[in-house]
Amino acid sequence: MYLKAITITFLFVLLESCHSPEDSAINTATEPQVYEVEIKGMKFVPEELWVNSGDMVIFTNKDMVVHDVTQDPGREWTSKPIPVDSSWKRVFTLSENYLCSIHPIMKGKIKIR
Repeated sequence: MYLKAITITFLFVLLESCHSPEDSAINTATEPQVYEVEIKGMKFVPEELWVNSGDMVIFTNKDMVVHDVTQDPGREWTSKPIPVDSSWKRVFTLSENYLCSIHPIMKGKIKIR
């Protein structure tokens, strides 16, 4: 019985050593994450958010008036007006500054790590 256990252990170790490094590699790629920015009190909360390229940010209007999210400068993209208790989402691949074009004093930043 003892010899059988040693033989089985030896075979197990032998089989494990036959695997290529790719077989046992840990997947280090991260899945895209989802972050939230709340719009409340005439501010984007948080005003600055760090994400990875390809992550999604959901902007939720929890304020008492309509707002939007618009690239600044350039205004190459915009959310259109976001009604109260509604959301808009965007996937970010570059660091971007943005503002509410309805209330330009409201500004925020998405930064890519």
